[in-house]
Amino acid sequence: MQQVEPINPPVERIPESTNISIRVSLLSKFFLEVASFSLFMLRFFKEVFKPPYEFNELLKQCFLIGYKSLPLIGITGFIIGLVLTIQSRPTLAKFGAVSWLPAMVGVSIIREIGPVISALIFAGKVGSGIGAELASMKVTEQIDAMQVSWTNPFKYLVVSRVLAATLMLPLLVIFSDAIGLFGSFVGVNLKDHVSFYLFFSQIFQSLEFKDLLPAITKTFFFGFAIGLIGSYTGYNSNKGTEGVGEAANTAVVFSSLMVFIIDMLAVQITSLMQS
Repeated sequence: MQQVEPINPPVERIPESTNISIRVSLLSKFFLEVASFSLFMLRFFKEVFKPPYEFNELLKQCFLIGYKSLPLIGITGFIIGLVLTIQSRPTLAKFGAVSWLPAMVGVSIIREIGPVISALIFAGKVGSGIGAELASMKVTEQIDAMQVSWTNPFKYLVVSRVLAATLMLPLLVIFSDAIGLFGSFVGVNLKDHVSFYLFFSQIFQSLEFKDLLPAITKTFFFGFAIGLIGSYTGYNSNKGTEGVGEAANTAVVFSSLMVFIIDMLAVQITSLMQS
């Protein structure tokens, strides 16, 4: 019996000109988004120095952004210190360097782990909150109503939130570092018996001013980037109720990415200054 070969349907190829046009469209969209964000940031610097100043709203946002984030930041810092100590002890024990555990964990938390992890938690909580809040106000036309009532919505909504995020994140990082060191102290005492005074004496003897200053300085840039990106995605949302979730998601993703980029630049600048 003669076998009939199956007939394969013809494969439609996308013309090369279509692929090029798609790439050009994506590239132009990217540059337009970068230009829009740059104008948004320039407007922020213009509005922040121009009266009237919204001190009451700034204090309110500092309370909501800073104080309300303390429990989450504190729990995260404690777990980081505890887990880092427990995981590092077996490796140091192989080389007979368990006595270096407090100094190593302390420098690691204060220099890098504390600021970066706290900034990522801050981006997930505060960045998404700012984006969703401003997007919902955009959808319900509250921002348009503020413009009609002769209120500057950009200064009232954006400037206050960006300043609050910039000022509160360094304080939260300091709090997280302190709780993380206490978590490390608990982790050390699970296996050994080290006094509170001896533990923190070893940490502060290994720390220098050049370890503290860059770590605290870059947190201001972390907070500024998180607040600005969250405000930008929410303030420019224009897809109805669907845009609220999209604004929150975009704020978290790009804020977290910007934290890593700023941290990479800060490490390079610090290493060049110390060399």
